[in-house]
Amino acid sequence: MRQVSIHEAKTQLSRLIASGEEIVIARYGEPVARLVPIKSTSSRRTPGSALGKFEVPPAFFEPLPYELLDAFEK
Repeated sequence: MRQVSIHEAKTQLSRLIASGEEIVIARYGEPVARLVPIKSTSSRRTPGSALGKFEVPPAFFEPLPYELLDAFEK
């Protein structure tokens, strides 16, 4: 973990971000902040990965009751 002064952090911010490492920002030698990279927590979804894990029940394809259809018309 690298430590830099506030002045260096202000003037070199783009380079510090591009380095991808955790940086401690210090004022008068005392740590006051950390610059940390954000790590992606999710992976890309794969189409079809849930194939066979769920079955749509036949009732899903049945027409809605008239009471419910009438509620949409009001």
